[in-house]
Amino acid sequence: MGGQPCTFHDDPRSLRRTKGGETLTDERQTVVAFLERCNAYAKASIERKEARGDTNDIPKWEAYIEFNEHAIGEINDGTLDRWFPTSQPLPPPTQRLSTDAMEHVERSTWLNATLTPRPVVIAVTLDEHGVRNASPITSLMSVSTAPPYLTASFSIHRDGRHRDTLVNARATAKVVFNVLPATERAVRMVDECATPLPAGHDESSLADIEYLEDGMVMREAVAAIEATYIDEHALPDAVAKLAVFRAEAIWTGLESLPEHGLNVLCQHGRDLMTPAPNGWNRRVTKHYGTPDKDAHID
Repeated sequence: MGGQPCTFHDDPRSLRRTKGGETLTDERQTVVAFLERCNAYAKASIERKEARGDTNDIPKWEAYIEFNEHAIGEINDGTLDRWFPTSQPLPPPTQRLSTDAMEHVERSTWLNATLTPRPVVIAVTLDEHGVRNASPITSLMSVSTAPPYLTASFSIHRDGRHRDTLVNARATAKVVFNVLPATERAVRMVDECATPLPAGHDESSLADIEYLEDGMVMREAVAAIEATYIDEHALPDAVAKLAVFRAEAIWTGLESLPEHGLNVLCQHGRDLMTPAPNGWNRRVTKHYGTPDKDAHID
């Protein structure tokens, strides 16, 4: 899985709310974070000057802080929205393109452009001899909360072999889906683990991936889902198989629920890696059919 170079943020700041209830877009969020860091430096400089008894320039630093805080306020309340360009809307979808008339690459490009971003995970399995396999997957989806079922599709290699992930899952039932951070390092891990090696070879060794004691949870993962293979289904007129897994456990280092999602690596477009969207967001709740915002549905 290749792609053009991307820029990732290893330590994204939490989203900042505007008065209208939406969160700041990435550009405004970055500017606010920069100005806040400038003010933190200025305040520390004032403290150092006061400790030395050098107070001549302190009013200048205080004016600098006040100016930045005023700018931050105008960014937050939308006064400076005109300074940040907005993307132009696409034209209405008036053309109907038949997927049957498309070549494989064209069809894949359209489907990946319209049905992404979606998370990229590295599925780790062990074969019946305990040999590890690591393979990137972008089709993993949660399809039921109670019971907690996941699905993923598995195609075949060009030589007709089934994917090692599916073969191993059939044999041992256990799979760990490692969710990756949005970093250049993670992109390399995905690219290396996508290398089509013969069965019985550990792709993760190509990227120097380290594991926890269980040998299946990646130390660099943002989180991981431990799952059990349940069943698989043939897709009509396709070589791919749709496999069903039961999520047994979540591996995490967090102490609280990630209610706003995690900053994870995603696919967006054909073979392109990108961070999970972290611009504006707004919660929708009418699907619960109840005023209780904490209600849940399957």
